[in-house]
Amino acid sequence: MEGLIVLAVVAVLAVPILMIMMLVALAGVRRRVAVLELQLAQLRGAAPRAAQADVGFAADADTDTEAEFNAGFEDRAAAEGPFFVTAPVATAPAAPTPPPLPPQFATRASGVRDVADTDADMGVAPAPETYVPQGPGPIERLLAGTKRWFTEGNVPVKIGMLVLLAGVAALLKYAGDQGWLRMPIELRYAGIAAAALAGLGFGWRQRERKRSFALALQGGAIGVLLLTVFAAFKLSGLIPAGAAFALSIVLVASMCVLAVVQESRTLAVLATLAGFLAPIWLSTGSGNHVGLFSYYAVLNAAVFAIAWYRPWRVLNLLGFGFTFGIGTLWGALQYQPSKFASTEPFLLLFFAFYLLIPILYARRQPATRGNLVDGSLVFGTPLVAFSLQAGLLRGEGLPLALCALGLAAVYALLAAALIRRERFVVLGQAYALLAVGFATLAVPLALSARATASIFALEGAALAWLGLRQQRWLPQFTGAGLQLAAAIGFVLGLDVAWHDVHALANATFMSGALLALAGLASAWSYRRAGADTPALAYYLWGLAWWCGIGVAEIERFVAAAAQADLLLAFVALSGWLAAEAQRRWPARALAATTLGGLLLALPLAVLQADAHGQPFAGHGAWAWTLFAVLGVRSLICLRGSGGWVARAAQFAWWLVWPSVLSMLGLWLAQRFALAEGWQWALLLAPWLAAAALSLLRWPWLAAPLGADFDRCRTALQDSYFGLLGLAWLWTLCVPGASAPLPWVPLLNPLELSQLLVVALAARWLWSATAPALLRAQRLQLLAAAGFLWVTSVTLHAVHYWAPVPWASLLSAGVAQTSLTLVWSVLGVLGWVLGSRRGQRGLWLAGALLMAVVLGKLLLVDRGNLGNVAGIASFIAYGLLCTVVGYFAPAPPRAIEPAEEAHP
Repeated sequence: MEGLIVLAVVAVLAVPILMIMMLVALAGVRRRVAVLELQLAQLRGAAPRAAQADVGFAADADTDTEAEFNAGFEDRAAAEGPFFVTAPVATAPAAPTPPPLPPQFATRASGVRDVADTDADMGVAPAPETYVPQGPGPIERLLAGTKRWFTEGNVPVKIGMLVLLAGVAALLKYAGDQGWLRMPIELRYAGIAAAALAGLGFGWRQRERKRSFALALQGGAIGVLLLTVFAAFKLSGLIPAGAAFALSIVLVASMCVLAVVQESRTLAVLATLAGFLAPIWLSTGSGNHVGLFSYYAVLNAAVFAIAWYRPWRVLNLLGFGFTFGIGTLWGALQYQPSKFASTEPFLLLFFAFYLLIPILYARRQPATRGNLVDGSLVFGTPLVAFSLQAGLLRGEGLPLALCALGLAAVYALLAAALIRRERFVVLGQAYALLAVGFATLAVPLALSARATASIFALEGAALAWLGLRQQRWLPQFTGAGLQLAAAIGFVLGLDVAWHDVHALANATFMSGALLALAGLASAWSYRRAGADTPALAYYLWGLAWWCGIGVAEIERFVAAAAQADLLLAFVALSGWLAAEAQRRWPARALAATTLGGLLLALPLAVLQADAHGQPFAGHGAWAWTLFAVLGVRSLICLRGSGGWVARAAQFAWWLVWPSVLSMLGLWLAQRFALAEGWQWALLLAPWLAAAALSLLRWPWLAAPLGADFDRCRTALQDSYFGLLGLAWLWTLCVPGASAPLPWVPLLNPLELSQLLVVALAARWLWSATAPALLRAQRLQLLAAAGFLWVTSVTLHAVHYWAPVPWASLLSAGVAQTSLTLVWSVLGVLGWVLGSRRGQRGLWLAGALLMAVVLGKLLLVDRGNLGNVAGIASFIAYGLLCTVVGYFAPAPPRAIEPAEEAHP
């Protein structure tokens, strides 16, 4: 123990000694700077005198130049402030010698002149130095505060008191253990107490003449008296616990009175610290909580009384921390429900003290610092007190909800009383936020006891708002930490969340909604302050909680078959709320939320179809109705301020509806046992209608964004025709039955749909909105599409009329012969029409097709020469070539450019 005491004394002495050494070094630097500044002032004064002495011998131009130089030098010095000089300024030879320096600067100045003259002889030009001031950081401020304590005021007496306290403590302990002193222990304690009282009286008498010395002596004397009482009770057992406690109270109260009378914050802090520690070092282990809290009530009354006269925030925080810290520790270790009646009044009393102290703190602030709020107590008091109240009630929901309502009423009254006063505006706004928060918190508390997460989230949002309002980082970081702690607490409390009975009206949903609300409120605060990055982070945090608690609620209380319908309604509602907020407070994140809601409708439609066959079955009809109404309203809200996100949202809107209607059409075909051709026709019908509207009635699709959506017309049509083209190619390879109707070439639903796709594609390729690359190749594309479509029609005719199974269709001789005939007819038509119309390209295309048919005859149809179909193929091809040889034996001549006329 003695070693620890010696180590503590050494540590205490080392700090001031090091600080004194640093101050000595700094004092030397200050003296040197003072010498340089004095020398500079003398040189500035010498220049005008030199100019006056030479006025009769110098030319006017030289005089003007000298005056301009001096004026510019003085202006620059006045503008730039103090700066360092590394060499003396050269003056005229006739300048008088500067007057001698004072004796205390003579040695330093001579040394500086020697160095300066040396630099001047070497031709070293003075280099101006620039200094950019920077604000001190937290560590610098802490070191500066420590330095001020050890360097300002009466430093020796402060160090002496620290050392004296350590020495007295060690002496009392050692004397008590060894029994070295021969006089009775009572006399020794009395002597120490008498010496301390004498020092206290002397310090009081010196309070006006030597304030620092007097305050340090008074604090040290009372500290010695407290240590004496402690030793007499704990170590020697000379006085009972009650007497020791009473004496400690008297000493602490005396120190508080001295602190207030002499306006000494240091004495007040020491008194408060000693007062709160007294029950700990004087404890007998009896566990009398009524006595402990009664004593703390007296101490808090003293803190309150001091706050009435002095705005000492550190004292308020010290009392708050000890009161609720020790109270929380006692509650965790020794509280029993049987002690509620004897504990609750103290909790209410402590809450009342620290509810009113921030008002006193704001009242005592100077006018120049009006609206300064002690955020730690304003938000920390209800946070800690309500958490302790929840512990006393053992999480009983309804009583805790009534407590929340009571707190909301109290804060609402305070807000109404303070918010209209100029000095208390911010404090009144903070109380109003707390009133709303506790009123909101009462709802989940009435249904569940999970209060910690909710209160932390609300307090975190309030602290973030207050930190932004006062431009302080600590409340902002504390607010973020509280919201994170709220999330952790919520997750840890999920083990009882699954016992909720009612949807929405349960503590789990309400707590999660409050977490989301806190994040969104913080995002709104940062958005108003212009801090976009924290605002986006808080918004994503709040949105994640909103989506998570909504999805969890649907999964817990909605049947599996209807979950996709409710999720669609939830997505539509969330997107609409974001769009309404975007209309009032434009932000890209809000518009992106609406876009995300529209995009999520497509996978939800797939889930609906998987659950009950098609999106509009079950509860899907009203869900899609709600989606349609809210979706239109959302797009209207995004109009004018959504930018590219709004255009993307409407783009997604016109992709979702054809997809959903296609699912409905496919379900209808299956429901009424329609064949595959009808299924494909109904599947393609919504997309054909959308493509037709984009070509013929574009304003219908441009609404509600209007002209702003025109720039998306090309992209939307590209999407429509790209999807239709892929589907069209796929349908060429399917049988496409038309049951219950008989299959008729061209008049069946599949081939009619294919023909409509080709017709709309032709209309699109001849419009200005088609891509330039496709418009340049539109004839070739349509020719290829026509060839493929005719081939498909031929194969379908063979499949249904021959009949030949679709899987083995290409291996059938009749199918190959049919293709040979059809392709040959197409080739002959190309030859003849190209020759008659003079279209060389068409003639060459026909010739190429006939060459392909010839290759097919030699490679494929050659194996069918043993049957009628194969022989017919060869004969038909030969006859057609003969006819072509008669009508169009050669390609038309290419048009040659006209010859240039010769001059």
